[in-house]
Amino acid sequence: MHEIPAVSRRTLMGGALASGAVVAGLGTATAHAGPTADTPPARRRGQKSMINVPFDTYRTVRVALIGLGNRGHGMASGWAAVPGCTVTAVCDIRADRARRTADQLAAEGRPRPAEYGGSADAYERMLRREDIDLVYVATPWEFHYEQGRAALLSGRHAIVELPIATELRELWDLVDTSERTRRHLFLSENCSYGRNELAMLKMAHDGLLGDVTNGHGGYLHDLRALLFSDTYYTDSWRRLWHTRSTASFYPMHGLAPIAAAMDINRGDRMTTLRATATEPRGLADYRERFVPRSHPSWKETYINGDLITCLIDTAQGRVIRAEHEVSSPRPYSRINSLAGSRGIFEDYAGVTSASGGRVYLEPDHSGHAWRPFDTYLKEFDHWLWQKIGDDAANNGGHGGMDYVLQWRTVQQMRAGLVPDMDVYDAAVWCSPIPLSVKSLAAGGRPVTVPDFTRGSWVNHRTGLDSRPSEMPPVT
Repeated sequence: MHEIPAVSRRTLMGGALASGAVVAGLGTATAHAGPTADTPPARRRGQKSMINVPFDTYRTVRVALIGLGNRGHGMASGWAAVPGCTVTAVCDIRADRARRTADQLAAEGRPRPAEYGGSADAYERMLRREDIDLVYVATPWEFHYEQGRAALLSGRHAIVELPIATELRELWDLVDTSERTRRHLFLSENCSYGRNELAMLKMAHDGLLGDVTNGHGGYLHDLRALLFSDTYYTDSWRRLWHTRSTASFYPMHGLAPIAAAMDINRGDRMTTLRATATEPRGLADYRERFVPRSHPSWKETYINGDLITCLIDTAQGRVIRAEHEVSSPRPYSRINSLAGSRGIFEDYAGVTSASGGRVYLEPDHSGHAWRPFDTYLKEFDHWLWQKIGDDAANNGGHGGMDYVLQWRTVQQMRAGLVPDMDVYDAAVWCSPIPLSVKSLAAGGRPVTVPDFTRGSWVNHRTGLDSRPSEMPPVT
């Protein structure tokens, strides 16, 4: 189809409100104690990198779930559907949620998991069990760090919903705890396994875009109705973050695929970040028009900007624009735009094609006219989607990428493979949360992005651009 010569890639545990101690300072630039971005902490004696460390081989992957609200409960069936995986325990501070999830799995013909709940430390009791290999954390953001860390310290691998932590010292501590325990912790970044995102990755690494120079990703999602719902986010935990932090909360869905295409931590790295934010108008305007005066939200003041933009520079001279916007009326988008010396790919381009994407690639295209992405998607479809796309459509949400993430995680553990995504990826993808606060407090000036790999980013290695492999047979 194309004649472009190859270019080297060289590329809810509850819903209880977070205490002031947990989140204090997220709106200030001086809140982060511990290591700074410019001075990575020294490893302890005997502590070693987890880069390229494979999983042990597991005949069956036994998963425990912490947090069974909308996300955790919704993911339970997907974990149980993956060949060679079983859910052995479920936990939520609300015991009725643990029972609901256990009932659902039993009704689907799966083994009934043990139930834990009724207290804030229920997950600690669950982690004393012997029959757990992987802990999946899907609680509100303020609990992710402590629960992911507890999973590592219990000797289990951990997959944590976005973000793994919200402060730099916490991100560093998770990196160090993973290295000391020799257990993997990685971000439950389902969008990294999106069909278009993986095809974009393959196109970039096969040289179709030429030398990649810039990318644009983020999370643009009108959540106003859900944020003011009395039932969707338990105890309004997500809306309350807008009252206490100026951070870019959630750019990872779009940032992570762009970082993968640029080989971040695999030949390139993020070096500086500078942030801008619009005024916080959207939530207050929505409340004025649609929320009764008796609602508790009328006691709240919103400080998080409607649109937060982070410009990120890389060591190889590339630029990433990562955005977060959930308080304004707009169609959903993760942006997914990647450009180079020979062309550009853009996702969420409306009805231009069945795939939702569009491209302009030399020498195939000319005349300043976009072309549909559909043919390229077929040519560069990732092996995971070719292999389990039908299963993904039947077993997972978000267009199937939830199940692709779950299937690939279990497959890597059962086959003893090196994970596609690791704790260093998770840490740098989540670092815009505290770094955006720091930059905004400094008037938008650049701040240093930590090198969580401690220098190993210069080494090229595979990641989401994995080679085809099989799921071990279930015996």
